[in-house]
Amino acid sequence: MPAPKKTVRRSLLAGAATLLALAATAPAALAAPGAPKNPAPPAHMSTLGGARLGLPGTQVNLAPGVPVLPEGLTARSWIVSDAQSGEVLAAHNAHWPLPPASTLKMLFADTLLPRFPKTMEHRVAARDLEGMGEGSSVVGIKAGHTYSVHDLWLGVFLRSGNDAVHVLSAMNGTVADTVRDMQQHADELQARDTRVISPDGYDEPGQVSSAYDLSLIARSGLQKKDFRDYCSTVSADFGGSEIRNTNRLLSGDTDVPVYQGIAGVKNGNTTHAGATFTGVAERGGRVLLVTVMNPQKPEHNEVYKETAKLFDWGFQAAGKVTPVGELVPPRTAAQPSGAPSGSATAPTPAGRAGSQPVAAAATGSRGMGTALGVAGGLLVLLAGGVYLVNRRWPLPDLMRRRPRS
Repeated sequence: MPAPKKTVRRSLLAGAATLLALAATAPAALAAPGAPKNPAPPAHMSTLGGARLGLPGTQVNLAPGVPVLPEGLTARSWIVSDAQSGEVLAAHNAHWPLPPASTLKMLFADTLLPRFPKTMEHRVAARDLEGMGEGSSVVGIKAGHTYSVHDLWLGVFLRSGNDAVHVLSAMNGTVADTVRDMQQHADELQARDTRVISPDGYDEPGQVSSAYDLSLIARSGLQKKDFRDYCSTVSADFGGSEIRNTNRLLSGDTDVPVYQGIAGVKNGNTTHAGATFTGVAERGGRVLLVTVMNPQKPEHNEVYKETAKLFDWGFQAAGKVTPVGELVPPRTAAQPSGAPSGSATAPTPAGRAGSQPVAAAATGSRGMGTALGVAGGLLVLLAGGVYLVNRRWPLPDLMRRRPRS
């Protein structure tokens, strides 16, 4: 989502109390005015996934045969992990809680995607669009118009539309209901650095996540076929106009080529978060996740450039480097008798006030383009029991196919 011109705080109730709490638990990036421009990571961070992941600075086991890390990495936090085994190959301040921007929409989607059939339609009321922050990214939803759930999700994933997020939140009951559900799902995923204040990732005091948590969330979302389809879609028709994915490793830009093997996931950008990004890519049958938060180098598309460097390193180092930690499974998946998790843990919103969609109507793909890569076609993570998960969960059955027209 584009950085807002002016951060508008939608709640004035807990200003002083919130800032005092943040001083102890949240990053300096959200502290009171006058805080250092280049804050240091907390001295003590979570050790979930391994003791080294709680240490500040870069964590990697360099040894003969292991490539050195790329030069010029400026992000405050990053992590490279194997999506299949869950092994963390390298990390930098992995558990530093930072503003996530629209990467938080991955949690929103992972929580709500199972709740509404994509053919369901909803007539948008003016109240559905209330409460969006000033300067929010939008896909152009209008009150009084009817949209399919499929189109709303295209708006979320491709254009990072806060208007689409608010409409889906209204269908789920209220924004407050959705925030609560997202926090419950984050807790189930063991994303303990994550605090949800708004469903769209807009800057709010106290709203934080970490590179580690965003990787956990992406990994969970990628278990869902719809999630994989939406996050790998390059372009689609929305209201008679084409919209293109703002993930530049997927859609490309003048200074960033499409990354070979890229298949999603989500980007973000706000005043306090800076640029954030979580990506998934496949090469030679290996699937990696990379999350990068807030590069300090003021260069166009820097978050994608640093992500590409880390992907390149990860594919070269995988199988050679000793991991420094692991991505943990959800709490239920960690139980011996638990089935593989990936769907939302909160109950469906049936019966909640404010959710009154119009009768369902069939919709098609409308010619949306799916990312299939360069030089012969990119990865599409197919349905039918396909999972990108921890070694305790099912492993993916990865296949290639030609782009859809």
